[in-house]
Parts: sequence; C-alpha cells; structure tokens
Amino acid sequence: MAETLRRNLIGGAWVEGAPTPNFNPSDDKDIVGYFASASEAQVNDAILAARAAFPGWRNSSPQTRADLLDLVGTALIARKDEIGELLAREEGKILAEAVAETVRAGQIFKFFAQEALRIAGDLIASTRPGVDVEVTREPLGVVGLITPWNFPIAIPAWKVAPALAFGNCVVLKPAELTPACSHVLAGLLDDAGCPPGVFNLVMGRGSVIGKQLVDHPEIDAISFTGSAPVGQQIAASAGPAMKKLQLEMGGKNPIVILDDADLELSVAACLNSAFFSTGQRCTAASRLVVQSGIHDAFVDRLTTAMAALKVGHALDSSSEIGPVASEKQLIENLAYIDLAKVEGTQVIGGDRLERERNGLYQAPALFVGASNRMRIAREEIFGPAAAVIKADDFDHALAIANDTEFGLSAGICTTSLKHARAFRQNAMSGMVMVNLPTAGVDYHVPFGGRKKSSYGSREQGRYAIDFYTAVKTSYVFAG
Repeated sequence: MAETLRRNLIGGAWVEGAPTPNFNPSDDKDIVGYFASASEAQVNDAILAARAAFPGWRNSSPQTRADLLDLVGTALIARKDEIGELLAREEGKILAEAVAETVRAGQIFKFFAQEALRIAGDLIASTRPGVDVEVTREPLGVVGLITPWNFPIAIPAWKVAPALAFGNCVVLKPAELTPACSHVLAGLLDDAGCPPGVFNLVMGRGSVIGKQLVDHPEIDAISFTGSAPVGQQIAASAGPAMKKLQLEMGGKNPIVILDDADLELSVAACLNSAFFSTGQRCTAASRLVVQSGIHDAFVDRLTTAMAALKVGHALDSSSEIGPVASEKQLIENLAYIDLAKVEGTQVIGGDRLERERNGLYQAPALFVGASNRMRIAREEIFGPAAAVIKADDFDHALAIANDTEFGLSAGICTTSLKHARAFRQNAMSGMVMVNLPTAGVDYHVPFGGRKKSSYGSREQGRYAIDFYTAVKTSYVFAG
C-alpha cells in the first residue's frame, strides 16, 4: 500500500497520511487508489506554507505565472486519454465525457496563462489639479479552494488557474469521493516548477479539512462549489471573519418547451440536460416545463429516447450514461423516486439496474404530471431524474420557471424570436440557453447564478479576476 499511496503536497513536499481507498462506481471491486487523508496539523502546515510563499509569488513576473499555467495546460491536453480514464474510473463519467473534461481543464489553464499577462488597471483624471489617480488590482493572499466530486478535474482547474494567475497562493481541498484527478493536477504543477507553498493539496473529509480552511485566520478567501446547505454553513462561519467568499451551489434548472418548438431539437436538448453525466451536473435541467399543445407528443418522444439510452460501465465505449458516483447518492436518488410516486406523478424509469460488474447503476427517471408545488419539483435531485410540468402558455411557463429558490441555468426551446427574447430578459437565472441544453458552458465566459445558486463574483473567463483580486485606488500629488 505504501508504494501506491497518493500523498498530499504541502510546502513543496509530498506528505504521508492515513490511507483511504477510492472505489470505482462502475465496479466495486476496482480500487482506484489509496489516498492520504491529511491531519489537522498538516492542513495548518499547508496554510502556513502558502502564507510564507505569498510575498514571492505576488511579486513574481506575470510571465513566470503565465509560463507555469501554460505548461500545466499543455500537459493536461497531452495526457487527456490517461487522465480521462482515471476520471471515468473514480467518478463514473463515461470515457468520452471524461476525456473532454480533461481537455477543458487544459484549455482553462491556457486561457488564464494569457490572463496573467492582461491584468489591467486605470488612470483616472482627478477633480483636483496636480493629483494623479491610479486604480490597480492586487492578489488577495491565501485562497482556500473546496471542490466537488462531479467535475473532478475541470472545477479544480477553473479555481486554481485564476488564483495562481493573479498572484495568489492556494490550498486545494478536493472532494473526498474523487481525489485522484486533483492529485494528478498537483503533480503536474509540481513537475512544471511551481514554487514550494504556492500550491498545496490536502485531501480528506470536508467536515474536517473544509471547516479548518474556512475557520483558519491565515485564509483570506474561500471559493466553494457544492450543495446549498454546506455553502450556507460556510457563509455563516466565514462571515464574522470578513473573508471574501465565492459560493457556487445548487440548481433546480428549468427548460421551457413551447408549442412552436422543434420537437426533435427539444427532445435532444432535454435528454442531454436531464440525463447526460448521470444528471450529476449543477446545470442539469430537472424541470421540463412543457406547453399543453406539445406536451403529449413531447413526453412520448422523450420516453422513447430515454428507453434507448445505454446505462453501463464508464469505460465501455457503448455506454451513454455511467453509474451514479456513490452509494449514498444512489440511495438519495431512489428515495426521490419513491417520493414522486407518493406525490402522485406517473414515474417512468428510475430503477436500480444490475450489470455484469457490480456498480451503482440507475435508469433515467421521468416524473409526468408533476406540479411546481411538489418536493420533486423544488428540491435538487442530483441524479438522472426530471419532472414534466404542464404550462398553459408562455407567461405561465415563465412563471413556473422562475418559481424556485435557485437560479443557475434556464432554457427555452422555441422558434419564436419574440418569446426567446422575452425569456432571456425575464428568466431569473445567471445563464440562459435558447434551443440548447441547460448544461454545457464555454470555459472563457462567466459562470454563475442568482438567488440560492450562487454568492459572490462569477467564476471563469475574464470575470474571474473580480474574485481573485482586490482593487486599490492610489492618489499622488505631483505638485
């Protein structure tokens, strides 16, 4: 076991810890690896190492930071097949999606390599004679990054890359369920010559390590992606210390299908939105708001398409949907299937499936005849399940779409430019998709939502600088 233990990276050294096995959700006999769980003392060491490294890194040349990030991006893309297979084994995402996610992580690093060279400021004319005003951006300091299990290489990438690009030092705590990809990322940064302490990896339980990151006085900011309840706990804990926060949380994303929509396009968009990646995306559409005139034809066509989807081992090239990521998540999903029956919907699919390998397989589920008052239409179900809600007209559909405490992504399928425009203007979400799935976003544009879905500055693209830097205004009297 000692030879295969994946260790934590603290202050430029690979550090041992209590070995914890990581299992493949496609096959419970396949152990992905053993990972070192960091102790509280080691987390403290990582934070202090980042603090000690900060003065040198914040004053490093933008070219130095750009070169480091570009090297890592190049390595991720070059090793996409190897890392993609590892990702598929540890998270259960089908291989094609896992490889694509790895490439995206590489593209993110390369994008922020260039952003490191484009940190701009402003010279503003003062209202007073002889006074110069300069507005600049400076790094925050030490940033704690807490990432989820559903995108185990892309989300660490889109947090780590901008943090380093803009001169911050990092302590990354990946999800306990999927540490392997973050361990690979740590290795790539180390191999690329990242200075000791600039990037630190601490693996283990969120209730221990995550809490320590949030509470530690030497952590200046926290960027978290995960569930809304945990995000709210972080806000409550970090608020009194006035730490800067960026929280990306849950979603109950709607996609509206109007009577004038292209039926084939609408079914494809909803199939992708609700069920691809096993529904384990915060941008997944779990409310399909369908106008009455197209409702029955849409349900019939979507049900047929669902039945044709192949659920199987993530490494099987014929699989279109992989397993659920964990036994705990599968149990929660199945409990919502039972709840849907109690709440009075027609449940199509949703059963636990047996396959040649003993894994965590579930058939996609559709809840027909749902209403927006039901729990299945209000609570996030992080799995392959969607509720169909009938709407009378566009205004009714828009009202249903907005009637949620979340506001991450929303979509509409229509051939009406008038309705598409009205939906874009009035959907209360951070992202709007027209004739596209609600999931699947570009890496160079801002990502985030409204209401209980997000708190703080946007992630990704040029907007990432708003979180990872502080603005300073300087006044100089030139005489």
